[in-house]
Amino acid sequence: MSRLGKVPVALPAGVKVVCNGDVIEAQGPKGKLVVSTQPGLTVTIDEQGVLIARSDDSRDQRAKQGLVRSLVTNMLTGVSDGWTRTLEMTGVGYRADVKKQEVHLQLGYSHPIVYTLPDGIDAKVDN
Repeated sequence: MSRLGKVPVALPAGVKVVCNGDVIEAQGPKGKLVVSTQPGLTVTIDEQGVLIARSDDSRDQRAKQGLVRSLVTNMLTGVSDGWTRTLEMTGVGYRADVKKQEVHLQLGYSHPIVYTLPDGIDAKVDN
C-alpha cells in the first residue's frame, strides 16, 4: 500500500473544502478551484485534512489515488498561496523590465523581446 496515499493533505488556513459526490471544491483567498475524482475513490474531509482512499489495491486504483491526491494538493496550494516562478538572469547584457502588463526582455538578440502578460498574472523585477 502506498505510504503517501495514506497521509491526508493538510488544509491551509483560510481554505474551505467541500466534497459533493465526485467533485471536490476548494475556496480560499486566491479564488475557487474544482477537481473531479475518479471512480472507486472516496474522499473524506475532516480537521486534519483531505484523505483520499481507494476501494482496492489494484494498480489502476493506486495510480488514480496518487493522481487525485496530487491534484488536491496543487489545488489547495493554488487557492491559498498562489503559484510563483522565479527567473534568475546572470551575465552581461541580460536585462528585464516590467511596463504595465508587458515584460521587456533583452537577451542578447538584436531586438528586445516584449511579452504581454495574461490577465491575473503579475510580474516584478528585482535589481
